Amino acid sequence: MAAAGLLLLGGCSSAEQESIKRLAQPVGVTDRTAGIHHLWMGAWLAAILVGILVWGLIGYCSIKFRRRHDDEVPVQTRYNLPIEILYTVAPLIMVLVLFYFTVTEQNKILPTASKTPDHVVTVVGQQWSWTFNYDKDPALDGHTTVYDVGTTALEPTLWLPIGKSVELKLRSPDVIHSFWVPAFLMKMDVIPGRDNHFSFTPTRLGTYDGHCAELCGTYHARMLFNVKIVSESDYANHLKALQRQGNIGPALGGSEVNQQNGLVNKVQDNGQ
Repeated sequence: MAAAGLLLLGGCSSAEQESIKRLAQPVGVTDRTAGIHHLWMGAWLAAILVGILVWGLIGYCSIKFRRRHDDEVPVQTRYNLPIEILYTVAPLIMVLVLFYFTVTEQNKILPTASKTPDHVVTVVGQQWSWTFNYDKDPALDGHTTVYDVGTTALEPTLWLPIGKSVELKLRSPDVIHSFWVPAFLMKMDVIPGRDNHFSFTPTRLGTYDGHCAELCGTYHARMLFNVKIVSESDYANHLKALQRQGNIGPALGGSEVNQQNGLVNKVQDNGQ
């Protein structure tokens, strides 16, 4: 069995082997992902240990109390108080332990990266695309807000500078959405009337997929976006290009008409 497993792994690419080692979790691209990965691996370890224990007990009972060759029926016990207490208390303890580690890690992840992050982006999730507002960004003049906006046919891209703290403010003008970048190893709901936010520092250059992870209507499956982590100079050049295009905000959804690259995207309150 071990030899077969090694042979199977030998046929995988280095990327696939890395994915197997990480139990299918992507490599994190922010300074907040290490703890999330450790929590993920710990939860899998706990699940495997519990599985081994349960499977072992099932196997033991199947062999120990099987029907014998003399056709004698094993003793049928209506209840066993110690076992029933164990089966009640043990799951409760496991849930509490997992809850403790989850809350502890959450408290490390969600606080802002700093009192004054280098960049603030207001992310608007609307039926059925995304708008990214770069709020009074210092890469421009520190007073002008510019934005990227997408449609179901044109996926928008969120640009972020590597090595700089970023705060994302999440807004929705219509229904509940969920901002999910698998490479961030976390997701957060975008709820009308509630200002959710989280902070991080990008640590890995590249382009990464983003999705809405909350069923939000007819075209939910097309509510996609990209995240591009670039150098500071490329980030500043992109914001200046948005300014030249006239994408000057803020664009927060609702009933305004936003224009980008000759395409008009009307975002109405009813989501049409």
